[in-house]
Amino acid sequence: MIRAISPPGTGGLPCGRDPRLILGFAGPAAGPERRRGPAREATGSVHAFLTGRHRNPKIQTMFGKKGILILLSVAALTVAAAHLALPRQEVARQPSNPSDKQVPPGFSDETYRVSVDLINVFCSVWHKDTGAFITNLTRDDFAIYEDNKRQEIKNFARETDLPLTIALLIDTSQSVAPKLKFEQEAAISFFHSVLRDRDRAALVEFDSGVTLVQDFTNDPNKMAKQIKTLRAAGGTALYDAIYLTCDEKLIREMGRKAMVILSDGEDQSSTRTFEEALEMALKAEATIYSISVNRGGFFGVGDTKNGDRIMKEFSEQTGGRSFFPFKVEELEEAFRHINQELRSQYSIGYLSSNPERNGAYRKVEIRIAEKGLRISHRRGYYAPSS
Repeated sequence: MIRAISPPGTGGLPCGRDPRLILGFAGPAAGPERRRGPAREATGSVHAFLTGRHRNPKIQTMFGKKGILILLSVAALTVAAAHLALPRQEVARQPSNPSDKQVPPGFSDETYRVSVDLINVFCSVWHKDTGAFITNLTRDDFAIYEDNKRQEIKNFARETDLPLTIALLIDTSQSVAPKLKFEQEAAISFFHSVLRDRDRAALVEFDSGVTLVQDFTNDPNKMAKQIKTLRAAGGTALYDAIYLTCDEKLIREMGRKAMVILSDGEDQSSTRTFEEALEMALKAEATIYSISVNRGGFFGVGDTKNGDRIMKEFSEQTGGRSFFPFKVEELEEAFRHINQELRSQYSIGYLSSNPERNGAYRKVEIRIAEKGLRISHRRGYYAPSS
């Protein structure tokens, strides 16, 4: 579970709490609704006759004792019928199935997925020589394949203004201590440029553990304040950070979801594996943009090719990009590139021709007719389970 650090003034919530409790999840209000129901009203009428306190004193004179006994019998039957009817009324108000239950905003039920057949894939297209993003393509320029079988495109849109959900994961292990200051400055600048009113971002740090430092917000100043508090220490739990952020946060969100990772890619402390982390990222439909801080020169102190390979694989499989800055200026340029790409995407939706609901992995490929262009998109998805 992601540890949570509460910001000042929130009461100092302890680490390791269920995130639903930390974020204010609450169940239905306790206790039955207090109201005057048919049984209560009928009982009140009987009591009025028995005590002679009926609101209209002429009633007793009109009906006499026998008439009152008859009315009392009718009232008793009414009370019994009302009590018998109440359980059926309550049952009728229950949801017909678990998916009908009310769920607080920002959360979903235990499945975390909506059972629909439309597969939606975001992609970016750029010129292979200039690197400029191409944003004027049409539906006819694309062809999409699932397990090498062409699919019919049902939905197509240029998503230049769709709201974003971003999770920034910063490696604060001891190995990145010399670079942390530059990471913080670049990240703060990134959020000031990318966040708009409809966007939301969260900050997660990871060393030997994983900590949610700032929950989703559209305020870049809040993000900046929390980024400045980061300190380097401990090992590296990269796979745990990806897995937990996707499982506990991003999988519950709708729309475009991006994860930006600043790390050297050298995992030392995770309980999850690379394969588990990648699978969860694909299930959460999160696009991973990885920025390696592993290069030598002014910006780095080491050069481990394995860490860079891991970061690149996460990005390529989920449809993102990987960056390997050699100096601080290139780190800032990487963030600018991510910002631009997130505003230059296409959305392609299709109905899979494979009806099986077996939870298996399915390969996805998008092809473009025009020569000289490159494309990035997630390489596959996991089919729904029955």
